[in-house]
Amino acid sequence: MATYAQVGRLLGVSARFLRPLASSGCQSSRIYWPSKATGVSNRWPQNAVWLVPGRTMFVQTQDTPNPNSLKFLPGQTVLEEGTMNFAGPRDAFCSPLARQLFRIDGVKSVFLGPDFITITKSDETVEWKVIKPDVYAAIMDFYTSGLPIVNEDSKPSADTAPSEDDDEVVAMIKELLDTRIRPTVQEDGGDVLYRGFDDGIVKLKLQGACTSCPSSIVTLKNGIQNMLQFYIPEVEAVEEVKDDEEAAQV
Repeated sequence: MATYAQVGRLLGVSARFLRPLASSGCQSSRIYWPSKATGVSNRWPQNAVWLVPGRTMFVQTQDTPNPNSLKFLPGQTVLEEGTMNFAGPRDAFCSPLARQLFRIDGVKSVFLGPDFITITKSDETVEWKVIKPDVYAAIMDFYTSGLPIVNEDSKPSADTAPSEDDDEVVAMIKELLDTRIRPTVQEDGGDVLYRGFDDGIVKLKLQGACTSCPSSIVTLKNGIQNMLQFYIPEVEAVEEVKDDEEAAQV
């Protein structure tokens, strides 16, 4: 009978990862294989890693402040620059990856970051343990397909990039957003975009996990607003711009 080491070499998997396969659950503390055995727990830890023998891709998950949003980290680059938010299937025409993820029942929105993908589920009745396996499989299948994350004619918005038309205050706001605020918000699976500065009011749009997060107002007022006011006295307040408000301004 082949030893664990021999089987491991054949499958391209370390022998120490094969030992849990001898049990009915096929589980280790950080690595999971799908199992049809009865009595296997359906609980998935938040730091789960999905591994398929013969593949070298690991997909990890990370909690966000929004219970309906979860970060998936494929261990590979997602977007070379910027971020992209897809509020629904109709918005995903430019991204083959987003279109594939929207085929999963219960997925409400998809957000692409530099090295992560934030999935927001439709509501609290949809359980993550039901969605996760399908998201894992969709991400791994996509990366092996060779398709682009987004079409060549579609590029992420670089709204915080300085412009020749920006005055000194706006340039400072954009710099703080780009260097201090956005990286922190992206750690939580979201993003914040600059949408204007008028009469001391900075208008921002939240994306990803921040869109429907219960603590988004706290983030805006106690986090972003306080930082902008500390460095830029001209800033009096920060307001969130919704999709319908943005459409009305066009």
